[in-house]
Amino acid sequence: MKLHTLLSATQIPFPCLISPAQAQIIHAGQACVVKEDNISERVYTIREGDTLVLQCLVTGHPRPQVRWTKTAGSASDKFQETSVFNETLRIEKIQRLQGGRYYCKAENGVGVPAIKSIRVDVQYLDEPVLTIHQTISDVRGSFYQEKTVFLRCTVNSNPPARFIWKRGAETLSHSQDNGVDIYEPLYTQGETKVLKLKNLRPQDYASYTCQVSVRNVCGIPDKSITFQLTNTTAPPALKLSVNETLVVNPGDNITIQCSLTGGDPLPEVVWSHSPSPMPQNSLVQGGNLTIWRIRVEDSGYYNCTAINNVGNPAKKTVNLLVRSMKNVTFQITPDVIKESESIQLGQDLKLSCHVDAVPQEKVFYFWYKNGKPARMSDRLLITRNDPELPPVTSSMEIIDLRFSDYGTYLCVASFQGAPIPDLSVEVNISSETVPPTISVPKGQSTITVREGSRAELQCEVRGKPKPPIIWSRVDKEAPMPSGTMTEETYDGKLRLESVSREMSGTYKCQTARYNGFNIRPREAMVQLNIQFPPVVEPTFQDIRQGLGRSVTLRCTMLKGSPMKVATAVWRFNGNLLTLPPAEQQDYSELKVDSVSRDTSGSYECSISNDVGVSTCLFQVSAKAYNPEFYYDTPNPTLSQKQSKNYSYILQWTQKEPDAVDPILRYRLEVRPLSQRNTIQTFIPVQKMEKGLLLEHVLPNLKVPQSYEVRLTPITSFGAGDMASRIIQYLERRYLPSALPSLDNTCHFEDEKICGFMQDRMDNFDWTRQNAQTQNPKRTVNTGPPTDISGTKEGYYMFIEASRPRVEGDKARLISPLYNITAKYYCVSFYYHMYGKHIGSLNLLVRVKNKRAIDTQVWSLSGNRGNKWQQVHVPINPPGPFQIIFEGVRGTNYEGDIAIDDVTLKKGDCPRKPIGPNKAVALPGNGVSTLHRSSLCGPVTFFLYVLLR
Repeated sequence: MKLHTLLSATQIPFPCLISPAQAQIIHAGQACVVKEDNISERVYTIREGDTLVLQCLVTGHPRPQVRWTKTAGSASDKFQETSVFNETLRIEKIQRLQGGRYYCKAENGVGVPAIKSIRVDVQYLDEPVLTIHQTISDVRGSFYQEKTVFLRCTVNSNPPARFIWKRGAETLSHSQDNGVDIYEPLYTQGETKVLKLKNLRPQDYASYTCQVSVRNVCGIPDKSITFQLTNTTAPPALKLSVNETLVVNPGDNITIQCSLTGGDPLPEVVWSHSPSPMPQNSLVQGGNLTIWRIRVEDSGYYNCTAINNVGNPAKKTVNLLVRSMKNVTFQITPDVIKESESIQLGQDLKLSCHVDAVPQEKVFYFWYKNGKPARMSDRLLITRNDPELPPVTSSMEIIDLRFSDYGTYLCVASFQGAPIPDLSVEVNISSETVPPTISVPKGQSTITVREGSRAELQCEVRGKPKPPIIWSRVDKEAPMPSGTMTEETYDGKLRLESVSREMSGTYKCQTARYNGFNIRPREAMVQLNIQFPPVVEPTFQDIRQGLGRSVTLRCTMLKGSPMKVATAVWRFNGNLLTLPPAEQQDYSELKVDSVSRDTSGSYECSISNDVGVSTCLFQVSAKAYNPEFYYDTPNPTLSQKQSKNYSYILQWTQKEPDAVDPILRYRLEVRPLSQRNTIQTFIPVQKMEKGLLLEHVLPNLKVPQSYEVRLTPITSFGAGDMASRIIQYLERRYLPSALPSLDNTCHFEDEKICGFMQDRMDNFDWTRQNAQTQNPKRTVNTGPPTDISGTKEGYYMFIEASRPRVEGDKARLISPLYNITAKYYCVSFYYHMYGKHIGSLNLLVRVKNKRAIDTQVWSLSGNRGNKWQQVHVPINPPGPFQIIFEGVRGTNYEGDIAIDDVTLKKGDCPRKPIGPNKAVALPGNGVSTLHRSSLCGPVTFFLYVLLR
């Protein structure tokens, strides 16, 4: 029999099915334990270096998109500035800083997004560090002349470590030895334990071990460190072969000796350099540091440190200075008292000279006039360090300036006796020496260039001497293109290469107060305009419209320089369209009067602003959108092991069906993945509206083949967008924790809880636990001690009535969505309602229609005894449905309610309780306990749908 004869189309419409996203987090990685902390918080514990895998199980239609985020960081192994858009979050070799709260956000545009979180606790235990200290006293001799010794053991761990002190093989404690005191210092948060040896005795000279343990959590082994305490134990001591400040010349070879003068055990000597790493032209041998052909950049602080974990580390520092001089400048300061800004005869005048040098205080300045040394007099004062100027700036002040004082003055900066070349600067004083003025050349106050080209801003400076020009930005607190806040030029021109639109703005040029007059800076402004092509929207728009309807296309200019549309050119499928002239606006429009096969296609609008062109692209058609497959309830058709065929119910809704003409039928193509041949058939459609669930049975699929299914809507326009999926057959033994298909029982043994979800709109959540995970501080006289099986390992769901819960608070547990395949169903479950403050347990049925409708079908209130009891509730939902367990908190805290072993079966409920329908007393009451059947029973095979 051929496949196409088996694919007889059966269309079964259901009420409109659009449901908001729901989410649940499960783990699949190397977790040590996943537990409920403080009743409601889920904690995932993992060892540092293991692989973290979190999966966000989602339901909802259309299929929700999942996004992972993390508090104080992002959800990725490298903590980049991005989120992880995937249902599975995987972090290889997780580190301690990657612990924290992770959030799964699922949204599909229907209702509010679903957000679930879990706290990841990364466990680790570092190597412990042991240090020895003495009491402070005036004695400066052998270390253990002091009376008291402290052994301090520190470790980084999570959870906090447990400390064990040993002397040899003997474990130390307060009670066993009066000479020992063990305590935790303040503010150490469990990371440190101190062993105090009081009134040191001969037997205290021994081997001491600090052992740290996190109690084998996550399989982390204990760690330890040992120290041998003797009567020669002493802290390190150092001495240097040079002074604390060492001045050398460039090119010298230097050696600094750092010698140990004390310390037992033998200290380790380490050299370091700040603020940069050790230079490459250096070598450390023992305590000796050698630097060959030293450079100016090798200057800095060199630290010699000796450590043996006894007392504090010994440290000696050398400030190494490499002689250098650069940037010699001068200043002309007119008479300050008379507030003059120009040189005038009869007034005072000061000439200043400064050089950037290392060491600055070793610089000497020499002044010359017309080539001869300047000599101090009652009218000529020379100061080596002018207090009114930057440190070590030399000034020569001329009192009552005369004509004879005109001339050329030379300032020479020198390191006397050092092989460093002198630096000098010359300044001429005459009647022509005038303060500067600054202006922008005519026509240069506004510069307009295109993005990516070269720009040159210019300011003209007049005066003698001409000072440098300092450029900065005025309207933006942003650096110059060079990356600095200011930029210096000597010719007054600021040259900018490959300008960008961000460089647009006002630039200020001003005179410097050095290498010229030391007066108020002169300044001017230049405006830089960067022209760039338009930025338009939409860059692409897919427009669907029914045949014969009109549509208006608009291409809008959002940004650009100049900000105006110079030309707008429209093309249809590459062919130029002729449009009547339009007024100058920031957009261009085209109206398609009637959508048809001839007018469907690609419309392109090219907008120009005389600088560049940007394009809007519109795809106009009457094609139908793609169908959206329904994934939430695979509802596999059972197949016995001996059967060679299986069937699958394909379900979908149509995306935006009202956007185009009515859908007439669907083209269905089915292809075995191992073959190229495709079988095609058509599914007629009688009714279509948004959210309407459609269904088609694919029978007689071959075990164990997988199939590709393609579904294409067809309207009077033709074929629409196709959707595809993979149907994969997997044989799997039925487990009690499997997803709850019809006629199966959910025992809540897996943390997936059979696909049940917590309601986001209630007051609190149901909690999954067993006798081993119960809170030891839980309220007595309420709640079950075990699940229905009576074993400590068996799980159940319950609500905790203790604070912060108040009377009337509700917790709702919602099942997956079930399709209608029968007229009547029976919901069976066990409940436990024991305690004097029991509220209510309600069972509701939610039917999916254009909106969800919840109907209460069963309710029970009050104390029902310390036993599990079973109930059967008949339901007959008219469409796809969910069942909801609603627990309502009673008047006080002794009101815990639990449920277990939930079953949904087709057909009527049993009329008379038989077998396990009887009440089951809990262990200790003298009544037999109901045990679950073994997992080695009959094998059932399921069909699972995997998405690709």
